[in-house]
Amino acid sequence: MSKLIDNFGRQMQYVRLAVTDRCNLRCQYCMPAHGIAIVPRQELLSYKEMYRLIRVLTELGVKKVRLTGGEPFVRKDFVAFLKMLSYNDLLDAINITTNGAMISQHIPTIEKLEKVKHINLSIDSLQREKFAKITRRDVFPEVYKTFELLEKSSLHLKLNVVVQSGFNTDEIVDFVRLTKDKNVAVRFIEEMPFNGKGQREIQENWSFNKILNEIKTEFDVQEIKSEKSSTSRNYKVENHLGSVGIIPAFTRTICNDCNRIRITSTGTFKNCLFDDGVFNLRDFIRKGASNNDLKELFLSLVKQKPENGFIAEANRKKGSVSESMSTIGG
Repeated sequence: MSKLIDNFGRQMQYVRLAVTDRCNLRCQYCMPAHGIAIVPRQELLSYKEMYRLIRVLTELGVKKVRLTGGEPFVRKDFVAFLKMLSYNDLLDAINITTNGAMISQHIPTIEKLEKVKHINLSIDSLQREKFAKITRRDVFPEVYKTFELLEKSSLHLKLNVVVQSGFNTDEIVDFVRLTKDKNVAVRFIEEMPFNGKGQREIQENWSFNKILNEIKTEFDVQEIKSEKSSTSRNYKVENHLGSVGIIPAFTRTICNDCNRIRITSTGTFKNCLFDDGVFNLRDFIRKGASNNDLKELFLSLVKQKPENGFIAEANRKKGSVSESMSTIGG
């Protein structure tokens, strides 16, 4: 069986699929306060189209899918789609990224889906007022309730914390303290410029090393071995149940082992977070492409994958990175 291998010998085994561009929050680092111009619903991939794309990709060796948004639980019948996707016998794991404001009632159902392994909960502050300032919505009680429910569930929980100068850098140590008695993986993410036009400029980028040094002001951490294609470098504090990770999303020191591709909610195929998108799969499907056509297409598209994110950014036709992460796909 043919595999999705790029020109640098990297095999693509993980796809990030955005199920919607809509979101119920307006995070400072993601989009303007007034939101973004959402696309008409008919321009979004249908669930049937998404299932088909994932099925074809798994026949080419993809083993994991991460479902993102926007906020995936905003889209009607998302949980039904999770069940549908679980029927794919070639898929090892389905992971979800959510802001947690709308998921709590669905947790018991999700726990029953064997292929759903991980939930990544975006939570950038543990303080209600600050959380509301970052997200422009006062939903911290709902999100923290979700955190507590997920932490007690059978699902593996990761907390995604975008480190933002002037907002939450003073809480880095507080998040690490959570790992003492809770079996969660706290992951600090370098802030990126994908925040929509008209957003604030990043005054000071908290790089991987700066985040790690802040953690070390209070904790003695030991690096732990991660999977080859892990997006984070991971650490353990002695006698802590959980772990800590740092994702060098902007400094891009993890590109050499990248095994990921992306599909946006409108069907744009992306080899890299930083590229413009290389092909519209939605239009290709709707013009009558067969599954074999899709396989041949995917095999050719991954050959265009750049060596790293810096090259992808340099090759952008638009010349800037002003899109919203909600548009790109989390």
